[in-house]
Amino acid sequence: MGTRSALWSFANKFFTCGVIGVYVSDRFVGVAPVRGSSMSPTLNPGTTSLMGLPIDDYVLVEKRCLQNYKFSHGDVVVFSSPSNHKERHIKRITALPGEWIGTRHSYDVLKIPEGHCWVEGDNSSSSLDSRSFGPIPLALVQGRVTHIAWPPQRIGAVEKRTPQDTISSS
Repeated sequence: MGTRSALWSFANKFFTCGVIGVYVSDRFVGVAPVRGSSMSPTLNPGTTSLMGLPIDDYVLVEKRCLQNYKFSHGDVVVFSSPSNHKERHIKRITALPGEWIGTRHSYDVLKIPEGHCWVEGDNSSSSLDSRSFGPIPLALVQGRVTHIAWPPQRIGAVEKRTPQDTISSS
């Protein structure tokens, strides 16, 4: 009888912790892996390695910004790909709704529509971003990256900055 009671107590606590964990990760903060080199050198700079293999960064993703879509220039955000909802990308916001955007490598100038933003990777030579698929709806944004959580030697806040080769104005 005691073993059954102990097992039930363990299962109950495990379930309760799981529900609380899912709620917190859905509403407040989560962890996301960074894949690829599109945000290098800010994320995945390629200098960290385990037995000669690079280690991907893992970042904390704050989700309270989604309540009123409170974003600003230079924020690094996680969003669902506009072309494949199963893919997640991490890029930096370079223009917000109502602003004009242009790049030095292109003669195109575009006004960002309401409810959208322009995102670019820090490593423009290997980044699939708004230069490829255009402005993204703010509804696809899943949160703002605040800190690097892994590997231990890279733990720290993620710097907010705007890429130098982008022209943006209201």
